[in-house]
Amino acid sequence: MQGQTDVGPRATQLEISDAALPLPSPRAEFADRRSNTLARVNAPRDVLTTKLAGFGTTIFAEMSALAAETGAINLGQGFPDTDGPQQVLDAAIDAIRGGINQYPPGQGFIELRQAIADHQRRFYGIEVDPGAEIVVTAGATEALAGALLGMLDAGDEVVVFEPMYDSYQACIALAGATAVPVLLAPQDDGRYGFDPAELRGAISPRTKLILLNTPHNPTGKVFTLDELTLIAGLAQEHDVVVVTDEVYEHLLFDDHRHIPLATLPGMWERTLTISSGGKTFNTTGWKIGWMSGPEPLVTAAKTAKQFLTYANGAPFQPAMAVGLALPDSYFEGIAANLQVARDHLVAGLLAAGFDAPVPEATYFVTVDIRPVYSSGDGMSFCRSLPERCGVVAVPNEVFYMRPEHGRHLVRFAACKEIEVIDA
Repeated sequence: MQGQTDVGPRATQLEISDAALPLPSPRAEFADRRSNTLARVNAPRDVLTTKLAGFGTTIFAEMSALAAETGAINLGQGFPDTDGPQQVLDAAIDAIRGGINQYPPGQGFIELRQAIADHQRRFYGIEVDPGAEIVVTAGATEALAGALLGMLDAGDEVVVFEPMYDSYQACIALAGATAVPVLLAPQDDGRYGFDPAELRGAISPRTKLILLNTPHNPTGKVFTLDELTLIAGLAQEHDVVVVTDEVYEHLLFDDHRHIPLATLPGMWERTLTISSGGKTFNTTGWKIGWMSGPEPLVTAAKTAKQFLTYANGAPFQPAMAVGLALPDSYFEGIAANLQVARDHLVAGLLAAGFDAPVPEATYFVTVDIRPVYSSGDGMSFCRSLPERCGVVAVPNEVFYMRPEHGRHLVRFAACKEIEVIDA
């Protein structure tokens, strides 16, 4: 048609009088430029910060990819295969439909902060000011990162119990500090414990912080009152702060009791408590966590946290508030159901010949593979397990700074349906 230009996807055309001159596609022009540049200049090398040298891809990503490739049952990563309570899911849907989809306040919606304060009072008798002493975070991992980046300086030391959740070492390294490990190992009674002398020896004039995870991943240990009292005494004696990771606080078995360190005499003032709703409400993908404690500690952590995500999960925050207000029967029920799954998993692992101590809490069962895998090499065992048995597990050596202590140990997750575990 005269006077009309045909503009197609392969070229942009400009009409000049009755003629149309094709112009190069911007995408093609950029591709040519990039190709020529790559031919002349080598890609940058050594761009990873030296603080993260040696960390690489997490073991969870590697093992989850292996599960996807082989179709194996993923008993490696700690996520449940059932959704959380319907009231919580419905509250998230209502929030989305109600328009709660933009940035929430950086500190988190007051509705959730009040629910967290109510939770701390209800379960532990801790009084927290929701206005100044609670911050909502993108899961417990961001709370941990904010705390460590906000409190640590280069050259500081952090005392941490190993094995440990793998992000601990990375966050400490990013802060320019040094992790000093204290070993958790099976004692004569079969429970995991530590040597008090090793803990005392780990504290130096450079110690700024003790990082404590209870209930503990991956061992399933619940720290006792005597152990917590020792930690509290050393923290006060040496004037150090304690950051506690308590995300498994409601997943306890066999009448074990979780005692927040902040409830011990003299410890509220120097304890930053971290938790989240992902494990308690089967919503690990929502990444709604929080930290609470005295205003100076919360402010230090919040100062760093604001430059990480600033804010997150707007519609999930009011839903988490609904979850925290559920009756006691919910919290008792989720622990009871998980204990049944734990018992099934432990029984199956024992029947297969593993040495499998019974965990006191959390999603996980740690086993000694040496009775069935003579080399005791947990990494090679886990990499071959999907093809051999159709199951994915995680080698515990990745949770140790001194991997020789965990090379023969492997972690399985019990947070699955009984039918999956029994398969």
